[in-house]
Amino acid sequence: MIEDFIRKIPKSDLHVHLDGSVRIPTLIDISKKQKLKLPSYTVEGLNKLLFKDNYESLVDYLQCFGFTIPAMQTPENLERIAYEFAKDNIAEGVCYVEVRFAPQFHVNKKMDFEATLASVAKGMERAQKEYNNSAKVKSGEFPPFYYGIIVCAMRAFGKGFSQYFDMFLDAHRYSDSTMVHALASYELAKATISVRDKLGLPIVGFDLAGAEAGNPAEDHKLAYQFAHKHFLHATVHAGEAYGPESIFQAITDLYADRIGHGYYLFADDKVADPEIENPKAYVRQLAQYIADRRITIEVCLTSNLQTNPSIGDITKHQFKKMMEAKLSTTLCTDNRTVSKTNVSKEILLAIKAFNLSGESLKDQLVYGFKRSFFPGTYAEKRQYVRQVIDRYELLEKEFLKKNKPVAKTGSKAAKDKR
Repeated sequence: MIEDFIRKIPKSDLHVHLDGSVRIPTLIDISKKQKLKLPSYTVEGLNKLLFKDNYESLVDYLQCFGFTIPAMQTPENLERIAYEFAKDNIAEGVCYVEVRFAPQFHVNKKMDFEATLASVAKGMERAQKEYNNSAKVKSGEFPPFYYGIIVCAMRAFGKGFSQYFDMFLDAHRYSDSTMVHALASYELAKATISVRDKLGLPIVGFDLAGAEAGNPAEDHKLAYQFAHKHFLHATVHAGEAYGPESIFQAITDLYADRIGHGYYLFADDKVADPEIENPKAYVRQLAQYIADRRITIEVCLTSNLQTNPSIGDITKHQFKKMMEAKLSTTLCTDNRTVSKTNVSKEILLAIKAFNLSGESLKDQLVYGFKRSFFPGTYAEKRQYVRQVIDRYELLEKEFLKKNKPVAKTGSKAAKDKR
């Protein structure tokens, strides 16, 4: 069965939010203990009222975070949720994950940046050690589990977003909102580098999330410039709910190594700048630029369908065009709980909807490891990727003995030494 094969192969997830991937029983348990409000206090109730199969819009989708984030306001809760998150990934064969979250949602009077980031790392590391000390990993049969942390800045925020943001707004009440948002991102970048270097945590990337419309990426150039100068990789949510210009700003102004979602990359009809005389040529050149530099797009199929119902059928997703353009793409979950998904489900969805097989299937898997912000040295990363490929090829060989061919060895991505 193809499902069994996908479950067994080593996988990665480069775009997944911790606050969107909290175990539902854990959310209920914490909420009861801390008297936090939930629409329901049963798994069945939350799956019906909050974590739904379908959402009306991005706004509807984002309502979920108003209930998960309050449960993540102590070091103990953050560590527990991070630990369980890592265990859930390991259980489905994800051996490399870059978990992202916005520390400024969790920093409060009792928990500073250092404690917030250290708590997430502590939970992830505990799960990592448990798994990597197992006999199947020590024997070399299974690749070890590794993780990186990506810190998210917010394009914009207002009162009531978090204790930290409330204090930040109070401290800058006479400043222009755009300047305040940019300054918050810059402060986060500086805090991130400070904590990374002081504690030696595997903080591997800087991200920008939040509403794109009216909040251009270029406003946050100072934060990304600081991160760039301190050797922190960059990814940006762009092209999820806005046109190609958002992606252009991410890669030119913010040094983006990867793009989160990038759904509207090919949408020349959404080019808004009147100075762009030929939108079709602009989009074509932008896509070529991304392809040439192997800027990887973190594709989230299920999430895109839920936040943008106008897509309709999964076969209409722009992932097909991305593959046709030979872009570097990797399949991700975005939010395991909110979208009721995991990496295996996303891969199977792509296999069925886009006939993903052979070299294309292997490319997707290998790119996830090769384009990662791996926390070790480049030599260690190459060795790890080789181990992952060897494991994949072994499982592929076993699968092909029992089933019709679904994948070929020696794919372009596996041979790519760039």
